[in-house]
Amino acid sequence: MGLVALWSLVGLLVLASASWWVAEREMGDGAYYLKRQLIWMVASWGLLWLGVRTNLRRWLHLAPLALLVGCVLVAATLVVGSTVNGASRWLVLGPIQLQPSELVKPFVILQGAALFAHWRRIGLDQKLLWVGVFCLLILMILKQPNLSTAALTGLLLWLMALAGGVGLPLLLGAASAGGLLGVASISMNTYQRLRVVSFLDPWRDAQGDGYQLVQSLLAIGSGGLFGEGFGLSTQKLQYLPIQSTDFIFAVFAEEFGYVGSVVLLLFLLLFGFVGLRVALSCRSNQHRLVAMGCTTLLVGQSILNIAVATGAMPTTGLPLPMISYGGNSLMASLLICGLLIRCSMEAGGLASVPHTSRRRRPAPAR
Repeated sequence: MGLVALWSLVGLLVLASASWWVAEREMGDGAYYLKRQLIWMVASWGLLWLGVRTNLRRWLHLAPLALLVGCVLVAATLVVGSTVNGASRWLVLGPIQLQPSELVKPFVILQGAALFAHWRRIGLDQKLLWVGVFCLLILMILKQPNLSTAALTGLLLWLMALAGGVGLPLLLGAASAGGLLGVASISMNTYQRLRVVSFLDPWRDAQGDGYQLVQSLLAIGSGGLFGEGFGLSTQKLQYLPIQSTDFIFAVFAEEFGYVGSVVLLLFLLLFGFVGLRVALSCRSNQHRLVAMGCTTLLVGQSILNIAVATGAMPTTGLPLPMISYGGNSLMASLLICGLLIRCSMEAGGLASVPHTSRRRRPAPAR
């Protein structure tokens, strides 16, 4: 709980610095994005509390229905979704924008754990049903198009299947199919192909396709050893695009330098270590896979976001959990944290045991 609270607090501070100048210039209120994120933060901590207070069995019973509803909402984005930058990923409900591909992540973890924990004991029909649902979900996310979230979802399920003991031939086949699907998506979508080409040599077109990565590298390099200081980034002054979401790490690195970046990576390492200990202490395979899935998603998505900002992989649209601006990502991340904490509580015997009715003793014979 302390690690999650620290992560959330640092995220608010970094977001305040990264978004203040742009918010002041575009919205007339420097705290515009920070205020909205605070509202989402309160709601998200409510979800975390719900995750902590609810028995994992109830979450696992809820997961199939929630996952199917999530698939329907993702499908709805392809029909009536709001299109931003060429991608239809959002459903607009009045003042609220929902991104189903983010909100469905906790239930992908739960249902993946329920499936792979009993893989050797369930029937072929159940296997085909849920593997088909997962494949359909990934394909619909890919159709939005959202290659990064589709790849993250597929990788998460693959790692959970590996931890659950699924056979190696099936895993190799799934990995090959996923790789071919990714190559096909890049080949058919021009903007994805340009991102890969510009990632290989962003300086060749520094004012065009490589602009985002070049500005991100300039920000990180400008931070030096100890950084420019909190709030003193210059690249965020409308040089670095989407500095409050996908490239917020570049602002962090410029302000806190190499030392601050290493501290952040060490924090992620510590969080991953604690999550792994929670998983190993769980008594059932289902709970163990839930804990592993939660830890993998939070730490893995953070590493992928940092890899994009530092030019270690092509530019994608993955937010930095609990730091990037966005209510949907924040709610999903904190609910996942709540599930992880619940796994720890149940493994350590700290969770309340559901009340069981005692049998009445027979009346003594007269």
